[in-house]
Amino acid sequence: MPNDLSDQYHFHVIRRAIDLIDAQDGPVQLDDLATQMGMSAAHFQRLFSQWVGVSPKRYQQYLTLDHARRLLADHFTVLETSMATNLSGTGRLHDLFLRWEAMSPGDYAQGGEGLTIRWGWFDSPFGPALVMGTEKGICGIGFASETGEAAAMADLTSRWPMARFEQDAASLRDWVEIAFGAQTATTKAPIYMIGAPFQIKVWEALMRIPSGHVTTYSEIAAAIGHPKAVRAVGTAVGRNPVSWLIPCHRALRKSGALGGYHWGLPVKRALLAWEGARADHEISAHVG
Repeated sequence: MPNDLSDQYHFHVIRRAIDLIDAQDGPVQLDDLATQMGMSAAHFQRLFSQWVGVSPKRYQQYLTLDHARRLLADHFTVLETSMATNLSGTGRLHDLFLRWEAMSPGDYAQGGEGLTIRWGWFDSPFGPALVMGTEKGICGIGFASETGEAAAMADLTSRWPMARFEQDAASLRDWVEIAFGAQTATTKAPIYMIGAPFQIKVWEALMRIPSGHVTTYSEIAAAIGHPKAVRAVGTAVGRNPVSWLIPCHRALRKSGALGGYHWGLPVKRALLAWEGARADHEISAHVG
């Protein structure tokens, strides 16, 4: 992710390229992609690699139909061990977000009454992102590339019907830059989880899945002490309001199927592909 989140032109070029890749049944050749973007192959490859972390060819390998099954085989995380040893994820994202806080059950039951939530729209590697936060931290992230901006806004504001919402992107920008990988960020950003107690237990379990790894709904249920509550876990995963940072996209079905995703399956596939590409890139750089 480039440092400058306001680079609208390059963001939309890469977003269009990812949409084209995702819409195809088979691989798209570099020359064809570059032509459709109005660029030379060399320029487009450099730009794509800068934003996504790997080449277009490598990125497409992470979007194959068997990618989820390979993730389960190669990058499965045993959450019970992680929680028993008080470990969080080892990826850079979790190093940046070491602190999170949950709203008390009593306050949650009031529907956000007395709470001021600030919001703004931002570009991200996964399309337009609606980010919301209180003075305690980020409490909502939604992606609008599939749902549309109006639906994303209605969705997140409905979570806390009694809260007061203020448009204030500037107050959130530093946290957002950290969230989407800006290298110039000099501060940490907290997460403020607003949900029912059972939901928060599920979201805390999700936070312990390292970047580039996945788990299953049944594994999450076992890890939080409710092994038979797989369906309830799936519902809680789907109600996660802080997408990406509370990584509900890392929860898969036991069969290896992606399952659903609140903001659209193309977004989930892009999230997993981006993380998988970054993880392999970091491993290669370390070995090299």
